[in-house]
Amino acid sequence: MEFRVERDTLGDINVPADKFWGAQTQRSKENFPIGDETMPTEIIKAFAILKKSAAKANSDLGLMESEKAEAIAYAADQIIEGNINDHFPLVVWQTGSGTQSNMNVNEVIAHVGNKWLSEKGSVLTLHPNDDVNKSQSSNDTYPTAMHVAFVLKLEEEVIPAVQALKATLKQKMDEFSDIVKIGRTHLQDATPLTLGQEISGWHRMLEKSEVMITESVHHLKELAIGGTAVGTGLNAHPEFSDRVCAHISRYTGKTFISAPNKFHSLTSHDESVYAHGALKALAADMMKIANDVRWLASGPRCGIGEITIPANEPGSSIMPGKVNPTQSEAVTMVAAQVMGNDATIGFAASQGNFELNVFKPVIAYNFLQTCQLLADSILSFDERCAQGIEPNHEQIQKNLNDSLMLVTALNPHIGYENAAKIAKKAFADNATLKETAVALELLTEEEFDQYVKPEEMTYPK
Repeated sequence: MEFRVERDTLGDINVPADKFWGAQTQRSKENFPIGDETMPTEIIKAFAILKKSAAKANSDLGLMESEKAEAIAYAADQIIEGNINDHFPLVVWQTGSGTQSNMNVNEVIAHVGNKWLSEKGSVLTLHPNDDVNKSQSSNDTYPTAMHVAFVLKLEEEVIPAVQALKATLKQKMDEFSDIVKIGRTHLQDATPLTLGQEISGWHRMLEKSEVMITESVHHLKELAIGGTAVGTGLNAHPEFSDRVCAHISRYTGKTFISAPNKFHSLTSHDESVYAHGALKALAADMMKIANDVRWLASGPRCGIGEITIPANEPGSSIMPGKVNPTQSEAVTMVAAQVMGNDATIGFAASQGNFELNVFKPVIAYNFLQTCQLLADSILSFDERCAQGIEPNHEQIQKNLNDSLMLVTALNPHIGYENAAKIAKKAFADNATLKETAVALELLTEEEFDQYVKPEEMTYPK
């Protein structure tokens, strides 16, 4: 392998000749051989948006030559478009402020930007600290990149996935609104409802989750940029923060604002905790929906079997013909991972010391992993399972007719205790409710048929 010599304040270091990064990136790469989890591409892209915006703000304020700002913007666009992803090798497990990843972006932008300047015949050169990082510190750029990345991921991937599944459930809810089935509480038979009503509960879960996630995004749109090292804004123009936020808003199509208190935004990540809490709520809802689906589809002959779901692949290497609810299983594993991520984020966010929290990369990694897993699994569950849900009318009717809890309809007519006598004796004798009610001389057949109408038990009466 060929190398070139790069230097920083610690001295010279060899860097692979074909790589665009510089000395600080190389030192981090060598000093943290920990795990395979590299800095998320969403963070790198958000950094590029920030660097482009910062250069434009500095140029607007007369603090940077316009040609340098153009070179930074050109290089940043190469990152944003995904053209040079191979030049961001650093792992999550580095300095807790994300300094090395900030410098990785600075060094790559300087390298690409200088090549662009040279090709234009310019005598100007970019310095990764003095120019690309001008008016900034890792301490305010990393949390800014986090928030930009989180907002983009939530609004462009997670929420659309929720909306897609929500639309499917609304369709199923309406389609199955007249199918009366037995309800279940405590995994035991309960009073009837319609299959549409049951699915409406799932639909409402997603409605609520979408509202909570959307509300949490509002808080993430406050950016730390302009706080520099400790929140005072040292070495940054007083207008720098607002100008950068305006440019980020223009580039992303989202409305970002300068955080009103930079001392808070450098050391606290309560917005991330809050937003991830909404994602955990979504994961909890998806766990419940996926579990309900696999219970209701269990069988095909010896389970509940009230619905059928698509058969996507063979379910066993030994049992021929077996098909498993694999989409539900994937969703529930994702939910478990999200809950673990939430514990990590909550603990990490609690570890701000004085003017800085130094658990930022692990918060970013877990938050973005949650977003990716939820968005992907929800879309897959929708396409490969939910859209194919169909009622098993025969099994639904059998379970409805066999249920002892239809006796609840008799409470207003013969009282709770007499109704309980019917249910207990019917169970003990393996008889029907009607047969037992008549045998106990509590009702005639005609009265029983008049009072026990499952379809009329699905609404207030």
